[in-house]
Amino acid sequence: MLHPKLVHPESIVVIGGSDNIQSPGGRVLKNLIEHKFKGDLFVVNPKQDSVQGIKSFNNVEVIPKVDLAIIAIPAHYILEPIKILTQQKNTKGFIIFSAGFGEKDAHGAFLEKEIVQLIDEVGGSLLGPNNIGLINQYYAGVFTRPIPKLSEFGVDFISGSGATAVFIIEAAVGMGLTFSSVYTVGNSAQIGVEELLEFLDESFDSKVSSKVKLLYIESIKNPIKFLKHTSSLIKKGCKIAAIKAGSTEAGIKAASSHTGALATSDVFIDALFKKAGIIRCYGRNELITVAGILLQKESIGKNIAIITHAGGPAVMLTDILSKNGLNIPSLKGSKSETLLEELFDGSSVANPIDFLATGTAEQLDIIIDYCDNQFENIDAMVVIFGSPGLKPVYDVYDVLNKKIKTSKKPIYAILPSIINVQDEINEFISKGNIAFSDEVLFGKALASVYNQNSTQYRGETLTVKPDKNIRDIIDGLPNGYMPTDVAIKILCYAGIECASYNTVKNKEELLIVSKSLQYPVVEKVIGPLHKSDVNGVLLNISNEKELIDGFEKLITIDGAQSVLIQPMINGMELFVGAKQEGSYPPIVLCGLGGIFVEVLKDVSASMIPISSKQALEMINSLKAYPIFKGIRGHKGINIGALVETIVKVSNLLSIAPEITDLDINPLLASENKLISVDARICIKRG
Repeated sequence: MLHPKLVHPESIVVIGGSDNIQSPGGRVLKNLIEHKFKGDLFVVNPKQDSVQGIKSFNNVEVIPKVDLAIIAIPAHYILEPIKILTQQKNTKGFIIFSAGFGEKDAHGAFLEKEIVQLIDEVGGSLLGPNNIGLINQYYAGVFTRPIPKLSEFGVDFISGSGATAVFIIEAAVGMGLTFSSVYTVGNSAQIGVEELLEFLDESFDSKVSSKVKLLYIESIKNPIKFLKHTSSLIKKGCKIAAIKAGSTEAGIKAASSHTGALATSDVFIDALFKKAGIIRCYGRNELITVAGILLQKESIGKNIAIITHAGGPAVMLTDILSKNGLNIPSLKGSKSETLLEELFDGSSVANPIDFLATGTAEQLDIIIDYCDNQFENIDAMVVIFGSPGLKPVYDVYDVLNKKIKTSKKPIYAILPSIINVQDEINEFISKGNIAFSDEVLFGKALASVYNQNSTQYRGETLTVKPDKNIRDIIDGLPNGYMPTDVAIKILCYAGIECASYNTVKNKEELLIVSKSLQYPVVEKVIGPLHKSDVNGVLLNISNEKELIDGFEKLITIDGAQSVLIQPMINGMELFVGAKQEGSYPPIVLCGLGGIFVEVLKDVSASMIPISSKQALEMINSLKAYPIFKGIRGHKGINIGALVETIVKVSNLLSIAPEITDLDINPLLASENKLISVDARICIKRG
């Protein structure tokens, strides 16, 4: 938890403050002064008695006791002031701008650790080092510009990168986005994204706290903590949008299983965000566009009216919304005919509502009023209005401003003429509005907001009963991949239906087993990891001679330990797998199976624990879902059984957290049932 003196200090010292506002120490002092920090402000500068009109001390030892220190001196000079501040000045809040620590070399990492230890010993809080600071309603403790407009109804923004934070703020200010707070973590030596989320969660007050959180994340060191506090904030009514940069790094090695090949770093991030209910974004402009939507009234449905005086942008917006599951309902009947009479000849009210380049502010007022009060099949409005530069459009934007504030339904303003009517847009924004500039970017962001499923982690308490049979097997096995027959036995104990099987190690055992077989059967080599790669699977064996010949072929494969014999079962090949990596909770994946699972990559993933509802959502999201339901005369599969299998795999991972990789491939499906015919499970303790 952040120390209160970092968040709301009554006194601040800038160590390294100067008159040079092009330096970090000079600029942060100027920002603190200009944005009216109400407490006591001091400077440490050995060469001056006064800096920017603020009393300056020549060293830290002679300053009064102080709540917060903002440090802008070279890294190798910092340790001694930290000792004095922590041990003599009762300082509890620290912001270190300086670079040259853990991001540089081993010596810097050691110095960083020493600083954190000193601050930890007195229960203090450190932002940085190597960051740009923080901004909140109490003070502007950053050395950058611009300082955004602050409002308790703005967004809370946490960034792992100072420079990226500046770029996002710049773009956000240009569209009218307001902020409640901005935190940058730099090296996250003590406080990272997770700790700031913990602070926002535990200090949340539904009456005064921002309900929109933006995250730019470069690393998630504690996924469990991240999940706990993001999901908690969302339960409390917040919306969270986030960028996770660096999600394609070769950090999750895969080659030993189908699941591993599919469960990339990005899949884990996706699953984590879905579990919490976070809207995932992939760029700065997408992030702030989503934020602009979230700050406005929330729509009760997905039926959108597009109001425009320019056909092209409306067509592009219609396309992008329709492709992403939103509706542009046709407007027909007497009410639409009456509305059309209010517009110029050539206008259209079919939706998009096009009131032509000659359309007036009065006509826009009427159209919005109809959409808000007359058209019951409209849930929200998008108004696209620019200008060729022939005349001012203040009157149009005045209407928009009035209607946005008074309408029952949300209205989103896309104002694309950022040069021709720049003054009008600036005035529109100054009244507390948000102006979007690109209809396609807006459409994608609106679809992301509307389609976000934030129910996966909320409202359900999932408990899993322990299973002694499974635990006894797991506890008796070494690390690594277990034999196929043992993996199948574990699946059976987990409640997953498996094909009957026999394992034989020699010809004598084979002859005994052969007497009870019903042909056709399948023979599979046990030992090699990928059976198909070594031609280790023989299908449609129809008699004893083929059985013996097949056994003799398979048992001579390099690494073969035994041969598994199963009935030949037909059905659609599906895939269910699981993967655990690092400190992330395990994920379960599903999709079409067989040898092409890694090629088609039509898979859906979810983080455990998984309910039946979540499992069905996973299946519904697959491109193969129409095939599962049955298509063009081909019967579908038992989707309910697939849901149960996903849930049982999720439960198995809770019972046996040692499982790091699990493949059920193929899982043969018919309209009646699902049967596992092959399994691969790897365990690793610790």
